Amino acid sequence: MYIQEGFLWNQQDAYLFDIDGTLLRSRDRIHYESFFESVRAVMGHELVLDGVTLSGNTDPGILYDAFRLAELDPEHWQPMLADVLEHMRTTVAAQRAQMNLQKMPGVDEMLAYLHSKGAALGIGTGNLESIGWLKLEVLGVRHWFTFGGFADNFPVRADMIADAAKQARNLKGADATVCVVGDTPFDIKAAKANQLPTIAVATGHYSFEELMQHQPEVCVSTLAALQAQAVKTTL
Repeated sequence: MYIQEGFLWNQQDAYLFDIDGTLLRSRDRIHYESFFESVRAVMGHELVLDGVTLSGNTDPGILYDAFRLAELDPEHWQPMLADVLEHMRTTVAAQRAQMNLQKMPGVDEMLAYLHSKGAALGIGTGNLESIGWLKLEVLGVRHWFTFGGFADNFPVRADMIADAAKQARNLKGADATVCVVGDTPFDIKAAKANQLPTIAVATGHYSFEELMQHQPEVCVSTLAALQAQAVKTTL
């Protein structure tokens, strides 16, 4: 565990939680396969994701990167992008009953703890909005969150975080402190681009050491470990 000296991680006014790798891990491939199915259905094209960064990317950003690597003419895919994304939303929603999601350690306790301190809890994710909320409903944590930043209109993660932070300050005041919670270097970079601190959690594809290289204000193995530290300091 690393906590930057002087940073009061549990006294922020609002928190923006990433979903995949931070709050949960999908044991199914429903969201992943929706990329392929939707591009095939709408464009008649076989999507290739080799070489595309998935973890920490946004749903539109994944498609942008795949089409760029495939050297597709933007005039070919841009007019169909909205239909591809809508097909993804409906494809995932139709398979709600088949979703198999694993909750990350300490999620329930951390959300309850921050809520008890009066913090506004929001989402800051690369998921499309309907897909992100659906995952949280299936996981059983949707009720903790009052707002969210999603990728529908923001292929660049930093722009999505800026939108979510604006929502947080609309709720808590113009001078509210906002903290990003995520599991990838891209969460940290997006937070820094908006002058926001980060709690980095090594429950995704990146190790504690890899996350530390990007200088988050907090870096922990799990939210459970951070929660335990909070409890210990209050005893």
